[in-house]
Amino acid sequence: MKYERLAKNIVQNIGGEENVNNLVHCATRLRFNLKDNQLPDKEKLKSLAGVLSVVESGGQFQVVIGNDVAHVYQEIMRISKLGAGNSASADADQPKEKIMSRIFAVISGSLSPLLPAMAGAGILKAFLTLFTNFEWLSADSGTYLILAAAANAVFYFLPIFLGISASFKFGANPYVGGVIGAALMEPNFTGLLANGDTSSFLGIPVVLMDYASTVFPVFVSIWIFSYVEKYLKKIIHKELQTFMVPLLSLVILVPLAAIVFGPFGVYLGNAIADAINYLMGVSGLLTGAVIGGLIFFLVVFGLHWGIIPIVLANLTNGTDPILAMWAASNFAMAGVALAVFLKSKEKTLKSLAGSSTLSLLLAGVSEPTVYGILLRYKRTIPYVIIAGAVGGAINGGFNTYATAFVFQNIFSIGAFEPVGYYLIGIVAAMGIGLILTLLFGYQDNKTVAVTEATPAVEVKAIQPEASANSSNHSSVLKKEVLLSPLTGEVKSLTEVPDPAFAEGAMGKGIAIVPSVGQAVSPVNGTVGTILKSGHAVILRSENGAEILIHIGINTVQLKGQYFTPRVKAGDQVRKGDLLIEFELEKIREAGYNPITPVIISNTAEYLDVIETTSSLVTAQDKLLTLVV
Repeated sequence: MKYERLAKNIVQNIGGEENVNNLVHCATRLRFNLKDNQLPDKEKLKSLAGVLSVVESGGQFQVVIGNDVAHVYQEIMRISKLGAGNSASADADQPKEKIMSRIFAVISGSLSPLLPAMAGAGILKAFLTLFTNFEWLSADSGTYLILAAAANAVFYFLPIFLGISASFKFGANPYVGGVIGAALMEPNFTGLLANGDTSSFLGIPVVLMDYASTVFPVFVSIWIFSYVEKYLKKIIHKELQTFMVPLLSLVILVPLAAIVFGPFGVYLGNAIADAINYLMGVSGLLTGAVIGGLIFFLVVFGLHWGIIPIVLANLTNGTDPILAMWAASNFAMAGVALAVFLKSKEKTLKSLAGSSTLSLLLAGVSEPTVYGILLRYKRTIPYVIIAGAVGGAINGGFNTYATAFVFQNIFSIGAFEPVGYYLIGIVAAMGIGLILTLLFGYQDNKTVAVTEATPAVEVKAIQPEASANSSNHSSVLKKEVLLSPLTGEVKSLTEVPDPAFAEGAMGKGIAIVPSVGQAVSPVNGTVGTILKSGHAVILRSENGAEILIHIGINTVQLKGQYFTPRVKAGDQVRKGDLLIEFELEKIREAGYNPITPVIISNTAEYLDVIETTSSLVTAQDKLLTLVV
């Protein structure tokens, strides 16, 4: 009965069965193709007992159920007309994912691999700021300049790194993508700026700009490149693809980036600058609220650099009010990052949040927070908008201003006047960001108890040997060690580009980017479920752990292509037994990310799930320790 009730509630809140073009399920979620993605009541769906999360991805509306998904799917098929064939309309129009959701997902997924470098560089910038403020290190010394190079490199050469990581995200050749980004930084190109701000390509005017630290031109270039590369591979003979596809891609994309994508960012930046000047003429309070609340979005797309010329022009005339309003957003983000640090129990996220907080407070560097926390946990974005708007309005309303161009951090407070009002503004922004995050949380996942369909596991404490003088037995914690099912690079779940996994809705665990196309059993136990598509398997260990191994993201859409299951439901397996073989390179070539979450589905039964500290594992290395 519980599945029938849940199935009815899901169908009702999805917009009714008439809103469904197609329904399939994978190892953990119902995947709907809907006629109208605006009809579902997401909040009601999330509140249903048995629903772990709701995700919109890849043009699908996904309701995450967990291990019971097959039962719920069967009930939906039974109680609705979907089971009579209406679920598979090949001609039905399938809605595309929302533009902003896709953009945020691409940005977050592309920048996630760079977060450790950004966080480390941000902290190094903070220390350099500290050392120079206390005159422990001269800004002209060789020591400072060498360390400054290390601190600035990841930000300055961001187009190159993004070219590589965004290509991975879009399924294109990452090294050609890196070259596209590098071309915008190459001295022959940047040297054109010495002769003015315009040039030409085959007679076509080119508006020049400095692309250091920019985001928008590279993202658009790599997005177009992913389509160009696929098309070229279709029309060019296989024997010639090795050099012809990269050659033509570079010839097409680099000029396009210089002629179209980059200048678009310039024009958009100029339009934003004009809007700011207009608002400042109307009301300092209003301007402060707009800048403090919304500049976060400019930082996301790298368009905040368009405001810098206005700031510098203002400072040429003596003072600038924009930096003071802008500071509210930085300190609002610091408040959110600090709250995540205080609330999170996940070691990797806690470390990132702590370094992001320090990076903002000590150096004024926001990228680790923006790309590592805010875009990953989008629930925090309204907190930053609200807190930044309040702090910005205070700074704008009291006419605070900067007397020099500085990064907005605690060491640059003396560069703002009146300093008392400026302090009120940034403290208010940070305090509101902190309080909102502590009160309302940073993620949508909820701790879910073990479902009724999962048999209860009797956990007996391990007793030490009794001493000769005592009949009492002291219990100790019971541990179960899970071995790695894959060979590859270890990642935190927070780096998985799927909210249901990254936010922990499915349970705690770890992820592996495989380098070998074989998944083996990490435990002695039983195969509970193995999908026909072969991309996922659920095991139950002898000690009661339920383990989901999900190879790749959205790989269910391959419909079994490139996957070969070697076991079936109900099979007994031993550690190291082959579960699934998969063609890793073909999965990548098809545009799918092979990162593999290894999830403890019944996390609620354990006191802790301890991850390995190794960055690389081979199959059968120690991976997770479960503590009862």
